[in-house]
Amino acid sequence: MTSLLGMGLLAEAGGLFDLDATLPVMAIQFLVLVVILNAVFYQPLLRVVDEREEYIRSNQAQAKLLRAKAAELTQQYDHELALARRDVQQLLNATQAQAKQEAQAQIRVAQQEAATQIAQARAELAVQQKQALAELEPQVQSLGEAILAKLLS
Repeated sequence: MTSLLGMGLLAEAGGLFDLDATLPVMAIQFLVLVVILNAVFYQPLLRVVDEREEYIRSNQAQAKLLRAKAAELTQQYDHELALARRDVQQLLNATQAQAKQEAQAQIRVAQQEAATQIAQARAELAVQQKQALAELEPQVQSLGEAILAKLLS
């Protein structure tokens, strides 16, 4: 137990911080370590971080330019698409109008042909009617005479 007390006395006498000649040496060692770490580790690390930040900034600027260009191209594409749609619609309307006119012209031609065929058919019917009447007239007269003869006899 005395050995434990003896150790405790030594620990208390030295304490955690001894204010002797080792404190300035430790401070100088710390400063030298800071200078060495600064030169060997922190400066290259900061340079890499700065380069990375510059790379990111340049990429962001380039991305912003590309985005603006893409927006401009999209707007141009939309404008050209609208023009193309308008042109196609005009062409479609013109084609429909032309087709309608051609259809109406064909209908008029067909109506005229039908009218001429009807007129020819009527003329033929009239001729056939006259022929039939001309052929039937002598028969009607002979029948009329026969009826009259029977009625009178």
